[in-house]
Amino acid sequence: MWLREVTLESKQVKLIPLEMAHAEHLVTAASDGNLWELWFTSVPNKHTIHDYIAKALKEKEQGTSLPFVVINKNTNQIIGSTRFCNADLLNHRVEIGYTWYAKAYQRTSINTECKKLLLTYAFEELFAIAVEFCTHWHNYASRAAISRLGAKQDGVLRNHKIMSDGSYRDTVVFSIINSEWPAVKMNLEHKLKPRH
Repeated sequence: MWLREVTLESKQVKLIPLEMAHAEHLVTAASDGNLWELWFTSVPNKHTIHDYIAKALKEKEQGTSLPFVVINKNTNQIIGSTRFCNADLLNHRVEIGYTWYAKAYQRTSINTECKKLLLTYAFEELFAIAVEFCTHWHNYASRAAISRLGAKQDGVLRNHKIMSDGSYRDTVVFSIINSEWPAVKMNLEHKLKPRH
């Protein structure tokens, strides 16, 4: 297995492996902003949470995914979820996806801290040659957040997926490659520095 179960921790957040026992807490986090109402994302609600977790755990078992819950260390509450997914062991590529946070934590430093933890692990422990980020063409907030991390847009996959409502998803693909990681890391550290 290339992806091994791990807990990642920074000053404000802790990423721990997702379990079925987290279902209720994840629904509570997603309820802050009714995130499942965003048609271009796949945030679970109380009706879909068990299937959502079961699918993530199945992919983990297959070695292609490593799902986490995001914990705010100040409150010890689950505030969202993220994961490594679509892992390509042969080519040492992995995607960071399925990321969402309770509305109160959006546009805060939480995403930057989580991404720094995941990217550090991907490049410095897994020795990934590239880390990918994919999002719906219409998810402008996500596209902007990915760009702010320092990822570059690779392209757009037209009619890439059929959504649950039958519509087609154009997927915007971004990546950070291993040679870019030192500069990206410096940029993330700069963003996380306390402002006086």
